[in-house]
Amino acid sequence: MDYQDAGVNIETGRSFVDKIRHSVESTYNPHVLGGLGGFGGYFELPTGYDNPVLVSGTDGVGTKLKIAQALNRHHTIGIDLVAMCVNDILTSGAKPLFFLDYLATGKLNPQQLSDVVTGIVEGCHLSGCALLGGETAEMPGFYGAGEYDVAGFCVGVVEKSKLIDGSQINIGDVAIGLSSSGLHSNGFSLVRKIVEVNGLSWGDRFDTLGDKTLGDVLLTPTQIYVKPILEALKSGIEIKGMAHITGGGLPENLPRCLGENQSVKINPESWPALPIFQWIANMGNVRKSAMFDTFNMGIGFVIIVPKNQANFTIKWLKSQENNAYKIGEVIEGNREMITL
Repeated sequence: MDYQDAGVNIETGRSFVDKIRHSVESTYNPHVLGGLGGFGGYFELPTGYDNPVLVSGTDGVGTKLKIAQALNRHHTIGIDLVAMCVNDILTSGAKPLFFLDYLATGKLNPQQLSDVVTGIVEGCHLSGCALLGGETAEMPGFYGAGEYDVAGFCVGVVEKSKLIDGSQINIGDVAIGLSSSGLHSNGFSLVRKIVEVNGLSWGDRFDTLGDKTLGDVLLTPTQIYVKPILEALKSGIEIKGMAHITGGGLPENLPRCLGENQSVKINPESWPALPIFQWIANMGNVRKSAMFDTFNMGIGFVIIVPKNQANFTIKWLKSQENNAYKIGEVIEGNREMITL
């Protein structure tokens, strides 16, 4: 017997690496040393920092993968993977430097996973980081036919004196929300349960969702906020705190950027609702508080700025084609979100 008799095809793995090589190398910049295929990736720290701090993050895509696999559409999953990681480290003001991925599957399907990598590459281009390397694991008997899982790892850098950790936030500062593109990569276990209970399919269409199928809407990739936020910082906008709105929604994530004895008061009517969230609430009979605890509700990223900069910041973000809204303000409290 050999490894192929056990379900692992080494040659297919080698061919897969060759298939994605050009795409991966398109993300390289002068700081990348070496090429694809070594035991580790090499990245030279950029110059221009007096006291650089490295910021790292890791995440996955969750059960959104189930929908992609059911529809055999995988190109947006890679964007989701990058977005979940780079948006996290962005909250500290860090510029993403490089990204690594881990793909695990029962049987390696080169076209399927190439589509995933194509999305990862696109996400790296959108966030300005290099896809430095990765790992593909073929694990027969562990994953079913057509199933795979993904994880991502990102490292960024920020000048220590410019590190954003929420300690600069004051009472009266304003919370500005940037629109999400949809569910992003959270809450899909609940969505899948609603679809199952109602006997629906991913190809169904609903008037409230426009001309797209339910699967189309749900597979909309996670928004990447790196470029507009880094440009805002360069332009002199004083961002005192940031929150990436992921699992747990606004109530869990927004207070994470606050200081001691601070809370944030939010007006949920201050930004337009996306149709998909109303669809979920109606189809699943989900109460409003549970919706906010599970989904981003149309706000994917929040920045905290001084009150006297709020209007200018919103105008500047809109000039960069980013929908932004004044959604609340910092008040005295115990690190929680309060709604009007």
